Amino acid sequence: MLSQLYIENIAVIEKTGIDFHSGLNVLTGETGAGKSIVIDSINAILGERTSRELVRTGARSAFVTAVFNDLGKQALNKLEELGYVPEEDGSIMIQREIHTDGKGVCRINGRPATVSVLKEIGVLLISIHGQHESYDLLSPDLHIRYIDRMGVPEKLLAEYRSAFSHMQHVKSDLEAFDMDEAQKARQIDLLTYQINELEAADLRIGEQEELNQIKLKYLNSEKIASSINTVKVALNGEENYDGALSAIASASDALMDAEKYLPEIHDLSERIQSIRYELEDCGEEIRSFSSELEYDPADIERIEDRLDILYRLGLKYGGSVEKMIGFLEKSKEQLEDIQLSDEKILQMTKEYQKSKTEAEKLAKEISGCRAKAAKAFTVRVKEELRFLDMPSIDFQVEQEDCPLNPLGCDKMQFLISVNAGEPAKPIAKIASGGELSRIMLSIKTVLAGKDDIDTLIFDEVDTGISGSAAQKVGLKLHEVAGNRQVICVTHLAQIAALADTQFLIKKQVKENKTFTDVRELDYEGRKQELARIMGGAQITPLLLENAAEMLKLAQKQ
Repeated sequence: MLSQLYIENIAVIEKTGIDFHSGLNVLTGETGAGKSIVIDSINAILGERTSRELVRTGARSAFVTAVFNDLGKQALNKLEELGYVPEEDGSIMIQREIHTDGKGVCRINGRPATVSVLKEIGVLLISIHGQHESYDLLSPDLHIRYIDRMGVPEKLLAEYRSAFSHMQHVKSDLEAFDMDEAQKARQIDLLTYQINELEAADLRIGEQEELNQIKLKYLNSEKIASSINTVKVALNGEENYDGALSAIASASDALMDAEKYLPEIHDLSERIQSIRYELEDCGEEIRSFSSELEYDPADIERIEDRLDILYRLGLKYGGSVEKMIGFLEKSKEQLEDIQLSDEKILQMTKEYQKSKTEAEKLAKEISGCRAKAAKAFTVRVKEELRFLDMPSIDFQVEQEDCPLNPLGCDKMQFLISVNAGEPAKPIAKIASGGELSRIMLSIKTVLAGKDDIDTLIFDEVDTGISGSAAQKVGLKLHEVAGNRQVICVTHLAQIAALADTQFLIKKQVKENKTFTDVRELDYEGRKQELARIMGGAQITPLLLENAAEMLKLAQKQ
């Protein structure tokens, strides 16, 4: 149940808080006062799409907070699945901040959340019925979903969706294999050529890097030889120059002679001797490197040719040797599949027929459930319509077979006849706006016990009705509110009078700025508001008496 709603800087609402109650909560106010803004704010909490235009002029951001108590089992399970924990009293607080730059922040009990998470949880907390949803009745594609909610087990629907998806997947694979002989021959020739070309190349991972390194060494052999010669001269010296080795050897010999008379320099003598040995080793390694620089010019040409082959193959098959090897393996698999395609097709055809049979079986089972649900649904909706001053309306559910699709093998649509003796026709061709509103309210009433959503919101469900029909709609809303919270935006006194709690949404201008406030009305406030709804700007004593009488009758009803 939605217990608290706080709105800040949403459109003309600067700051306001609403404490909703159980039962029937009604929002009234003049046209344009901001009733739709409250609904927009609730939609934002539920993860619906918002616009930066919602942010009040002059403000940098807008903010909405909603507190929910007594959560249903489905909502609690979803919260746990998403990693959120209710407070100790079982409540949750959802917050959403909207910035003028289009960015926003969402939180659940203070923890960060995404808009998609709000949407997943929101559909289990509140069901909003607005004028646009009445027009959903004009789309037959959506009618089947109402029947499914009425009496088709969700587990059965989930099994069918899984079976249908598997059938489609197998069918897609089968179609990919099912090619004519000419196409098969062309594909075999292409794959065989690609495989032979790659296998002939004798690919080896790391070969390109090695060849490039050798090529680089050969192309720079003169520079390397010059550097090595410089090292040799530095170590070994030349005709008129003693190298480092000669100098170190002299130093080592001198220290060894001095050590006879000065034992304290023994360690230093050993260190110099070690340096001498290390330099001699370096000299040997330098001589070995010199031999590696000798190469046949033909070697460069062979390396260039090999790198060119790898480059050209890379352009065709993926760039790197790793990708080319992967392409080769995949091509071999494809060739094997095609060469064994007749056997493969036979195997996949059997699998497709098996999956199709399973999907058809589940679809027929669902169809049977829908037929039973449609009968019960029709009876219940007719009862509700009679109560809502539509006694002569004939409501039917048409069910026809159709090819398998994601929803099963049924095509369903609602038919109505508003005049006795006339055949029932698709609802889109017959119903007016007021009739659509009452039909949708009837459907909502019938389906009210099919989920554990605690809060229903009706946004201007009174469109196109008046008089006794309006009172009947109010009574029906109050009936629905007997076991769950109902929030209703209305322009009709007959509905507002039946509320358990009434809120006034009022707009006023201060210092050339528009402000909207929401406040809960007491008995006197409700009389004044009902009189305004009935009589307009001028409230007379007679209107106030009528308002008081309406409230009194509502209490009795």
